[in-house]
Amino acid sequence: MATVELTFSALPAHVRTARLVATAIARRTGVEESLLDEVRLAVGEACSRAVEAHRAHCPGEPIRIELKDDSGRFEVTVSDLAPSDEIKQEQPLDLGALSDSFMSGFGIAVIAGLADDVEVFPSPKGMRIRMSWPAAPNGHVI
Repeated sequence: MATVELTFSALPAHVRTARLVATAIARRTGVEESLLDEVRLAVGEACSRAVEAHRAHCPGEPIRIELKDDSGRFEVTVSDLAPSDEIKQEQPLDLGALSDSFMSGFGIAVIAGLADDVEVFPSPKGMRIRMSWPAAPNGHVI
């Protein structure tokens, strides 16, 4: 399993860089060409949400992205450090049970529609969005 980590400051211009890096690594790990647009859009949505949250709550803190090639899956985790007073402990959200306003406000519905598998972990210390796509088992190593 290979991992690439990327951190960037909360500037909208860096979202494009994150999308480009994620797409390049997805291609290299064997994600089908037909899924690369979905990877790019989902990563862009997750990063845009994180940038917006950081600009409002902690503009000096970096946003972190972790990209993994794990047993035939390409996995991307976008983590922010924007606090949430509404969340008391970290646990995965049930995406099917979320209200429409929560889903549309954070773009999570878009991400869930683009990624093969999505988990959202909100906590008082930030949010982590993990998404993944199938990758060819004989894909290139990162």
